[in-house]
Amino acid sequence: MVNSNPDILSFSEKKEVITLLSKVKNFTAQRFSADEKKRFREIIDSSLRTSPKAHDSKGLPTAVLTLRTANLFAEAIEPDHNILLAIGLYPLLSEGLVEIEDIRKEWGEDVAGLLEGLMSVDRFSNKNSATNQDNFRGLMLSLADDIRVIIIMIIRNLVLMRAVNHHPDEEWVRNVAFEASCLYAQLAHRLGLYKIKGELEDLSLKYTNREIYTQIAHKLNETKRSRDAYIKSFIDPVKEKLLAAGLKFDIKGRTKSISSIWNKMKKQKVDLQGIYDLFAIRVIIDTPREKEKSDCWLAYSIVADMYTANPARMKDWISIPKSNGYESLHATVMGPNNKWVEVQFRTKRMDLVAEKGLAAHWRYKGVKSDSTDQWMTNIRDILETAETGPMQLMKDMRMDVYGKEVFAFTPKGDLFRLAAGATVLDFAFLIHSNVGSHCTGAVVNGQHRKITYRINNGDTVEILTASNQSPKPDWLNIVVSSKARNKIKQSLNEELQRKAELGKELLERRAKNRKIDIDESILMKLINRAGYKYANEFFADMSDEKIDAGKFLSSYLDEVSSKSEGPKVSAEEYQMQTFEEKGGKNDVLVIGDKSINGLNYKFARCCAPIYGDDVFGFISSDGTVKIHRCDCPNAANIRQRYPYRIIRADWSGKQGDFLPVSLRIVGNDDIGILANITSIISKEMGANLRNVSVDSHDGMFQGILVVAVSDQRQLSTLLKKLKTVKGVKDIQRL
Repeated sequence: MVNSNPDILSFSEKKEVITLLSKVKNFTAQRFSADEKKRFREIIDSSLRTSPKAHDSKGLPTAVLTLRTANLFAEAIEPDHNILLAIGLYPLLSEGLVEIEDIRKEWGEDVAGLLEGLMSVDRFSNKNSATNQDNFRGLMLSLADDIRVIIIMIIRNLVLMRAVNHHPDEEWVRNVAFEASCLYAQLAHRLGLYKIKGELEDLSLKYTNREIYTQIAHKLNETKRSRDAYIKSFIDPVKEKLLAAGLKFDIKGRTKSISSIWNKMKKQKVDLQGIYDLFAIRVIIDTPREKEKSDCWLAYSIVADMYTANPARMKDWISIPKSNGYESLHATVMGPNNKWVEVQFRTKRMDLVAEKGLAAHWRYKGVKSDSTDQWMTNIRDILETAETGPMQLMKDMRMDVYGKEVFAFTPKGDLFRLAAGATVLDFAFLIHSNVGSHCTGAVVNGQHRKITYRINNGDTVEILTASNQSPKPDWLNIVVSSKARNKIKQSLNEELQRKAELGKELLERRAKNRKIDIDESILMKLINRAGYKYANEFFADMSDEKIDAGKFLSSYLDEVSSKSEGPKVSAEEYQMQTFEEKGGKNDVLVIGDKSINGLNYKFARCCAPIYGDDVFGFISSDGTVKIHRCDCPNAANIRQRYPYRIIRADWSGKQGDFLPVSLRIVGNDDIGILANITSIISKEMGANLRNVSVDSHDGMFQGILVVAVSDQRQLSTLLKKLKTVKGVKDIQRL
């Protein structure tokens, strides 16, 4: 599929374009007016003629992928008018061949909105979004704006997954496969697109573990004949009984997906022969809406009379459908030869929903699905407030998608779905964040319950609130839903931040009154000595008057006084000392040959070498040797112009004085971040902060730190620690 010439479609690609265009014409016939059909065809033709490149950066044919996406959407979901237009127009928009305002004028606001959503998503998609937190969050927030964009992206991802088999860029394929499995397959499951979900997971397994995929596929092919024979032996007598009961139905067997089988093999720690439910029997009943439940239960009772049912594996999604609209009655029975067989009972309408998901009974911009809207709102809450990495985000999503559910009612009779194990506090946050934040308990089935009470199926829950109630840290141990947990964290952080700002203002005001200039490094030493890990917590306690600001400032002055008893030198004087001439028997450097002794040397200011750096010497006009780092910005020029004045320099193996190093640091201008940075420096044995210069703009800061360190190893350790400070984006040695 990969073409080496990006500007030209191959013969086979041109042939496929013609075939796909014919299919597009067929499914647009009923949904486009004559003018729209003509204009839509012109769009496709224009895309093929005017696109500067026929293939994308990975060598895949853009036109073919676009038409495949349109066809797959029409076949797997529904040939929706606006979505097909958006799919067809998108390549032109992304290549700059048409402007969004022109599309808005000609095709309307809705089509333009879909295209803007796709453009927003593509800023993050296929950029390792599944392993990069910022990209992943940006991608999901873009998706959450319009659920139709999610469906288009799922279809696009499946088209891409089908096209990348044996692509030469294996690392890129693995990234695409990882994103398909971790993100789009989960979204497909949530929207009820089970067939698409299964194929995405199968292809992901194929590209990430081809050996396992091939082994299972071969085993399934080898056993297909015996499996088909067994299915027939099971189905034939069931058919007779169902027909005798007067039911109109279709019955068929299907083999489970390869990825599903592999997951069962890993979970159950067995080989393929040990998986008893490799296939499922599906009974699809043709019956009016009002008789759906009774006919499904009738069919179940007939099969249960013939084969012994396993009550532990009974799943009733007819009485209470899944939140993605899925309805079906699942039973596992002991079939011939003592083999367990899963049988699914559903109607034609239910089967359509199961095959095409929410799109089967929800016309995108028409009647919306409340449960899906609620789910997307929950996902947005998780993404906007989560502080964890992308793997935890995906774990939270997976729990929301695949987790078991319990159902509870409000006193007005509204039904709410919650994860199994959910508490009163989870229920409160599900209703609204403000309700959760002020929750004090609940009346459950007429009895007062604490916020820790775990909801049971069928409970009627009335949340009790109080205006003076607010989230507590121990609430995080009570809730199970990711939405509630992240809202609690957000509230706690906001309150801590508010108190910290007040506490810091209080300290600064008292210090100003007493004409005291606060040194950040000394401040952080005292904060750490008081047992605080973070400055925010210290300032919050000062705001709550748990710490007396006046007494603390007295302690601060005592600390400053004790430090000032040594030699009084300025930062500049200190730096000048480190660059004074060196030489003698206890030198930390060996200059030139071992036979050369007593040479005076200085450390060059341009690169500020420290013990352990790779260095060389440069003999200056006054005979002093200046020591430069080998990667000094001036090294290349020195070596080129004065090669005859270069002299070897090596460390003698013993450390000398502490030497200054300049560090450039960039980060978020958060309260207390500089205090946290200086605290780490002050805790590093022997390290000394000599100077700080900081400039802040638009919520970001950039600064230069001058730190005295003993050697290169200590500097490396210090840099690693500084990079872990929350809010620090980058730190480099100058």
